[in-house]
Amino acid sequence: MWSPDEDYWDAGPSDPRDPFSAGTGPDVFTAAHDRLVAAGVRTPRLLYADTTMDAVVVEDMRGGSLEEALERDPVAGRAALELLAAELRSLHAQEGPAFGKVGLVDNGGTSSSGSAARRITEGALHHIEQAAVRDERIAVVREELEETVRRLAAAVRPRARHTLVHGELGADHVLLDDQGRPALIDIEGLMYFDVEWEHVFLRIRFGPRHYDVLRAPGLDEDRMNLYRLALHVSLVAGPLRLIEGDFPNPDGMREIAESNLVRVLELMGR
Repeated sequence: MWSPDEDYWDAGPSDPRDPFSAGTGPDVFTAAHDRLVAAGVRTPRLLYADTTMDAVVVEDMRGGSLEEALERDPVAGRAALELLAAELRSLHAQEGPAFGKVGLVDNGGTSSSGSAARRITEGALHHIEQAAVRDERIAVVREELEETVRRLAAAVRPRARHTLVHGELGADHVLLDDQGRPALIDIEGLMYFDVEWEHVFLRIRFGPRHYDVLRAPGLDEDRMNLYRLALHVSLVAGPLRLIEGDFPNPDGMREIAESNLVRVLELMGR
């Protein structure tokens, strides 16, 4: 069970035309679930949905999370990780006619930004602005950082391919069944996007050792460079904003912000 009261992020109103806008509810969940099932990608089976009651019931996954398995039993965890790599190949083999949230695009809608790269660039510049008012080190390099983002964005070539991605996949977003097979959860962010965004996220969340199992050939380095910096900037701005409220573990968020701030400065050559 989950309540909106447990959500400490002030994400503002939901906008289905923005791929990164917060969106929850049975309609969003079932659209993502059905798209994964159609792609042959494992996710907990949907057993019941009632949009009038804002409720869904899904399969009970009894094997714990992949994150726990990797810590508890490296051999079994590695086997599950390899199965996840196969699931991701199936996921990323799927394409859509445009970029954006699955529920929007599959119903003929279009996103508000012109491209995935443009949306990431806009978000990065916004996050720089947010971070600069909360940390002096970002404020000092703000102009240089903004110019770096624009330079990396200018190197990205247009692309017509829009890949199906989870959007924020970490080992804690994968549950295992009683046979150790992985299933994706927290699927409401499922979207058609640049696959490089998924891989930048995977690299950060899984770390270099585990990411090696998930690595894929043929990624666009220009997109990787832009998205890597943008994601680290967002992981500075977001946690710093979060701890201004009543988040129960501010020290943990400060550590996330600090480690990502260091990485941002490293990517700038500082």
